[in-house]
Amino acid sequence: MTKQKLSFRRPDKYKLLREIKELVVIAIGAIPFSIAVNRILVPHAIVGGGLAGFCEILYFASHGLLEIWWTQLVINALLLIIAVKTIGWKFCLRTGYGVLAMTLWMKLIPIPAVADITDPFMAVILGGLFAGVGLGLVLLNNGSTGGTDIIAMILTKFAHLPMGRALLVSNLIIIAGAYFLPEVRSIEKVLFGLCYTFMSSIAVDWVMTRMRQSVQFFIFSQQWEEIADAIMNEVHRGVTILDGKGGYTKEKIKVITVLARKNEAVKIFRLVRQIDPNAFVSESQTEGVFGQGFEPIKSQG
Repeated sequence: MTKQKLSFRRPDKYKLLREIKELVVIAIGAIPFSIAVNRILVPHAIVGGGLAGFCEILYFASHGLLEIWWTQLVINALLLIIAVKTIGWKFCLRTGYGVLAMTLWMKLIPIPAVADITDPFMAVILGGLFAGVGLGLVLLNNGSTGGTDIIAMILTKFAHLPMGRALLVSNLIIIAGAYFLPEVRSIEKVLFGLCYTFMSSIAVDWVMTRMRQSVQFFIFSQQWEEIADAIMNEVHRGVTILDGKGGYTKEKIKVITVLARKNEAVKIFRLVRQIDPNAFVSESQTEGVFGQGFEPIKSQG
């Protein structure tokens, strides 16, 4: 079986549009995280992990004088200065944007005098979901909110400590440290903080898995050339043409194979139906697709 690859180069304007879309989604993703901290965790005196949790400790210790958004901005600025010299400016540009977006929403979203959700356990569940969805959107669009992410990357580079372990250790230290605050001094609230961190990590994984799902198509049609052009020009996905032969009919046929995001599947089906209603189409889900137009190729270990 031979392969014929149709040439397709995504115009520069699509790269620019993708960059703009990513920046917009990063700013939107900071909203649910800020809601989780200001309107759910703080009213119940529950400290989560990360830099936001550390800033909560400073907020409670100063009886509200050190506002969370302000301390978060100052600490992140100091960490970014260190990161520029140790990690590189490319990482810091996106992280700096994420930090500013997070700081803006943390300032704009007020901390209520009385908790919106009276049950602390439900507050932990909802707070973890809100924070996880927000962080998932940020990370999915190549962003970062700084904080312990920067510390973990520095430790990974110089102490050769796995990033996941570095994040876990820093989060546990912050949550455990909250026990010594008069507002928190309760094993139950420390456990709530651990539950919140657990729920947010699950939500992050769920968002990133769902949004990264891709599909693979095999399209059998006599009008293969017209379908391939439509997919490349309207869905902006590259296609590969395979030479096939029917096992029973012995007839030669061209087979289009294309990888696309799951949310692009409906558009591909619509194009195929418009051009050739009698086409034979096979769709299957893929665990991960890496390379141009999908996720960057990197170590998966």
